[in-house]
Amino acid sequence: MGRYRVRVVTGAWLFSGSLNRVELWLVGAHREVKLELPLRPARGKEEEFDFDVPEDLGPLQFVKLHKQHTVVDDAWFCNLITVQGPGTSAEAVFPCYRWVQGDGELSLPEGTARLAGDNALDVFQKHREKELKERQQAYCWATWKEGLPQTIAADCKDDLPLNMRFHEEKRLDFEWTLKAGVLEMGLKRVYILLRSWNRLEDFDQIFWGQKSALAEKVHRCWQDDELFGYQFLNGANPMLLRRSTSLPSRLVLPSGAEELQAQLEKELQNGSLFEVDFILLDGIPANVIRGEQQYLAAPLVMLRMDPSGKLLPMAIQIQPPSPSSPVPTLFLPSDPPLAWLLAKIWVRSSDFQLQELQFHLLNTHLVAEVIAVATMRCLPGLHPIFKLLVPHIRYTMEINTRSRTQLISDGGIFDQVVSTGGGGHVQLLTRAMAQMTYCSLCPPDDLANRGLLRIPSALYAQDALQLWKVTARYVEGMVHLFYQSDEIVRGDPELQAWCWEITEVGLCHAQDRGFPVSFQTRAQLCHFLTMCVFTCTSQHAAINQGQLDWYGWVPNAPCTMRMPPPTNKEEVTMEMVMGSLPDIQKSCLQMTITWHLGRLQPDMVPLGQHKEKYFSDPRTKTVLSQFQADLGNLEREIIARNEQLDLPYEYLKPSRIENSITI
Repeated sequence: MGRYRVRVVTGAWLFSGSLNRVELWLVGAHREVKLELPLRPARGKEEEFDFDVPEDLGPLQFVKLHKQHTVVDDAWFCNLITVQGPGTSAEAVFPCYRWVQGDGELSLPEGTARLAGDNALDVFQKHREKELKERQQAYCWATWKEGLPQTIAADCKDDLPLNMRFHEEKRLDFEWTLKAGVLEMGLKRVYILLRSWNRLEDFDQIFWGQKSALAEKVHRCWQDDELFGYQFLNGANPMLLRRSTSLPSRLVLPSGAEELQAQLEKELQNGSLFEVDFILLDGIPANVIRGEQQYLAAPLVMLRMDPSGKLLPMAIQIQPPSPSSPVPTLFLPSDPPLAWLLAKIWVRSSDFQLQELQFHLLNTHLVAEVIAVATMRCLPGLHPIFKLLVPHIRYTMEINTRSRTQLISDGGIFDQVVSTGGGGHVQLLTRAMAQMTYCSLCPPDDLANRGLLRIPSALYAQDALQLWKVTARYVEGMVHLFYQSDEIVRGDPELQAWCWEITEVGLCHAQDRGFPVSFQTRAQLCHFLTMCVFTCTSQHAAINQGQLDWYGWVPNAPCTMRMPPPTNKEEVTMEMVMGSLPDIQKSCLQMTITWHLGRLQPDMVPLGQHKEKYFSDPRTKTVLSQFQADLGNLEREIIARNEQLDLPYEYLKPSRIENSITI
């Protein structure tokens, strides 16, 4: 005979509680017992019950749940259940963190992480096999577009498994703020009808409402060459800049440009010449919006870094050379001011396209979705890598599904206002997918390949490397608890299936681009997991948050261009500049969407601060605590550095990095 204390913890989300009665069983190694308790779980509550059990249950293995209902199936979000048995001081933890619904029984295994080979007790092996079979039926792969990563099979958010859906507060915030943004957009459009739209200053008439302090600075200084160059280092898209190792073959210098060539070669020899090439956009068909043809370009920008670390543009070639076209015009800072400004605007519009599609949507959102689906299909809840990754896939499937049905769908936002919409965005994503390598997702490799290491003014690069290091230490600490040798890694069938499914299925045979199809060593596993966690957290934060600051002032990042690129510097007029920039409707919609998608989320969980207790081993708590301490130290370092800067870089402050891709 023994006394058991059972603690039931219900989620704090709206509607997490249930009016239905819940029955519980304790399942031990020797026998199981049904507990008679009047449990109707209430939102955000912890309820404790004491029971005398007449027989020895043995070591606890599972808690079984059954939620009764007659007329209404009132789903219950169970966080976890703990049980303290007779003669023990420690609680046995049974993590749940999911919705309990329907008539079936749900078995929660004791939370100790176990590899498949660790299961001396056959019941755990049967449980994990049953769980994976059910998950593989619920989480299926689908092809959204050929040549792009596989996605979750869901035509709309309502098709998603319930546990991948937004909680009610998240759904309400997402939908109501979007409605508020649309209302603000409508008010701006009505207001502007009463005024002119002929000068750059006319954009001031819609530059009100939700915006950041940095957006105000962009508004004031966006025409400055210094801020133009700065954005390639630390703006919304710091992923294209690279140090030049030779003059680009596509750069055609016109006759009489000997002085420019000498300057370029001097900067090249000094190691201070940089380039940004948008060649991925070459040949992508431009959108037609409401019968009006839009335009795209594939610029090349040559920049120099001065001794103070400022990155300054030297020349812009808006289009690549073509045998069927005249030599492309080369725009210079010494050109007529409007010609030089329009050339920079073309670059900023091109940067908008690649930031949103290649580096934001593809390299973070879609890659994270592949990781999420493969994790749910291949790793059971008992697996330590599942427990490590599951906090970092929260909400990703729903935000991506909403994107495919509202943002990049036929007739969606991209088709309505973006120059790569109307099908060009799919072609661009397909090209970018073919170029996406494993190394490109790993900052130590990517930044080294681009020659951006040890540059004091490259703040994204500095912070990304530090965060990679901190994340790698966390991952390695967790992995080494469960994999004591390379042989154990090689012998884990669930882990190997997960790796294969990501590379071969989700990323469409990506082994020829460096992605592994199996893990042979602990080091290889740790590197891959660090990439997974970094992509789902820090990298997305670096790319996503900048939209709010750099894209709110539309001329700094036009979503589309309505006239062809200029070819004659002397003929550029203000009428041509305004005729090229987005019109009122497109500008208002760009401001609304970038605010909606770039703002910090009210229910944000900062990196490493998740409260879910998937692990029960106290050693894992030590590793997580060290991760949190490392993040806190890095936060203080970034704050101290930023206090010395005229333009602080904050996107990779750990407190601003969300623990998963949720927006």
